[in-house]
Amino acid sequence: MKADEAAAGNTKSTSMLEKNFNKKKFIVNYAVTTNPNLLEIQNLSRKQCLGKTPWPQLDRIEAWMISAETATFMKWGGLGMIASELPEAFNRTFGAKNHKVTVVTPMYLGDTKKKKAELNGEVYEGAEHIGVPVKKVKTIDVKFCGEKNTLNKFKVDVYRAHHEASDYIFLANEHFFNIDPHKDNPSAQDGCYIMNKHGINEVERFAFFSKAVYCLIKALYKDELKDIAKPNVLIANDWHSGALSGLLKYLTAAQVEKQEMDKQLADKIKALPVVHIAHHLGYQGWDYDNTSKILNSLYEDTAATVFKNAKAIKNSNPRATNTLIVHDCYNQASCNFHLADRVVTVSKNYMEEVSKELGFGFDFRDILKIRKDHRDFFGIVNGYDKNLISPNKAKIDRVNAYFGDTGFTTFDENSLDKKLQNKKEFIKLISKIATDDEYRRKVIPLIDVYKFEDVAKSIKDVAQTPVICATSRLVEQKGYDIAAQAILNLAQKYTKQKYEAPVFVLGGAGDVNYFELLTKLKDKVREVNKKIAERIFVFRGYKDEFAYAVQLASDFYMMPCRFEPCGLTQMEAMAKGALPVAMSTGGLVDTIEDGIDGFRTEAFFSNKRRVYGTNLAAQRLKNNENAYTETLEKALQTFYENPARIKEMQKNAMHKDFSWDVEGGSVYKYFNLLTTGHL
Repeated sequence: MKADEAAAGNTKSTSMLEKNFNKKKFIVNYAVTTNPNLLEIQNLSRKQCLGKTPWPQLDRIEAWMISAETATFMKWGGLGMIASELPEAFNRTFGAKNHKVTVVTPMYLGDTKKKKAELNGEVYEGAEHIGVPVKKVKTIDVKFCGEKNTLNKFKVDVYRAHHEASDYIFLANEHFFNIDPHKDNPSAQDGCYIMNKHGINEVERFAFFSKAVYCLIKALYKDELKDIAKPNVLIANDWHSGALSGLLKYLTAAQVEKQEMDKQLADKIKALPVVHIAHHLGYQGWDYDNTSKILNSLYEDTAATVFKNAKAIKNSNPRATNTLIVHDCYNQASCNFHLADRVVTVSKNYMEEVSKELGFGFDFRDILKIRKDHRDFFGIVNGYDKNLISPNKAKIDRVNAYFGDTGFTTFDENSLDKKLQNKKEFIKLISKIATDDEYRRKVIPLIDVYKFEDVAKSIKDVAQTPVICATSRLVEQKGYDIAAQAILNLAQKYTKQKYEAPVFVLGGAGDVNYFELLTKLKDKVREVNKKIAERIFVFRGYKDEFAYAVQLASDFYMMPCRFEPCGLTQMEAMAKGALPVAMSTGGLVDTIEDGIDGFRTEAFFSNKRRVYGTNLAAQRLKNNENAYTETLEKALQTFYENPARIKEMQKNAMHKDFSWDVEGGSVYKYFNLLTTGHL
């Protein structure tokens, strides 16, 4: 047991939930009551989903972006980008009028061997190699269950910092936010999702994070801390902070009922509006084994009371009748989906998908449809800072310096001829990586590769050789198996290809099973088309300079996604003149104009059901593999037979600007949402 656990004294209340209660057959009956506090808990989901809570008058925004990831200090995916870039764009755009978004995030410490973060004196260096001076302002107590499933007071140190245009609040606790891996950590888990040496998994870690944020808010509203301004609106970034609404609105009401909190204080905390940003609903924060432990940790000695009154709005899903669990399992996203004041997802088309299709909305489809119908569920496309992702000189100079003897160059939509030089440089680079083991270990350390081959001599005309890449995470969502089938279909069809065979560069960080799938693809293609097979490069791992070089050289970027709430990689690729070849799903529909600045499938299916496209297209194509093969073939045919069209499309793609703060951009939509509750 840790010192900060022991110092508190262990407590367990009869009002807490029985250990493993969810592993027994049970039915929650919501008792009829006249108790105003219990009625408030019972009716809250209905009130929130129907938009019955008035949005407060906010003349000055003092928002907190509460996020387990940030691109600045701990990045794993797109939600880390939004956590850094949205606040920075908001503060640059509206800061002069005294509006502000502050980022609240864990201070991760440790070394996963791929991500390392440390605190050196008064400087915190996060996992993305950015150091920032920090100032400790307070230590707060956070009640949470320890190893013996009894409540303990864990110490959380609160630090302040500033980076770029944003203030940061870091919450530090060695037990939960340590990222040194446990011996049983799954191979696909890394960064802030690692099972750490104390046996803390990501769901328990982020439940603790939500509780720590709540405790900090409570301290501020009790005027126990003067160095941090009180927030007047909270932005919960995905399921990681999904417990917040329940803590603000359930726990306070229950503690008033038990005379453990002053009603005036509770009313102030409950009035804080919560905007929940949902990225992809396939990730929700499930934890069956720790259901009792986490609920007891969050709601303490009111856990049984809260749970027995946490009634969900009436919907057709028998698994979603309680806001704190789905069926019999703790689900961290569930609470905010039911109780947040507003829910936002990261594109308009994905909003439509999750509120219509079970395959996208999962257990929350009906609830999100209710919210959409009552205008408290919105779709806002994620933005980006185009200056950071376009082929800018500073980044390309760093790439050239990193690789040593490369000559990658800047270009824009008016100088696309220079992209050809980048293709030539990349062909030389990847051939050198294939033939020089020492160089490979130096420039792409910790990256697994499979049978890289020297293609520099076999490619006769680089200009006529399409380079096609996919550098997303190796997870089911990204559809690498669909890409593999499409490539195999093409290889079988073009055994006597008259054109230069494409170069495929496929891989990223993630599941080893998808890396093995790609290695098998290379072997299968070799059986039918040796020329294409030698030009397939597959890898597992991530190195920023390598990924950047790939996109600089690529003509096409493959996105055969099973779902893609918004997608940032297609925007990054488009900014570098790599045309996306994408499924017609989620934000890909909102950001890619088929035949104008990229290629999209004519139809898209989920669980064999047509989600996008006409009935005729669906009947002809039948499944996503066929739809994607056809689209990839169309892109290649256009490349070979109509290069002028490809150049025009590349110009269109590079001209497009999804920056947060362009006129009418997403930051203005968030400003309207935060000030009025509507877009």
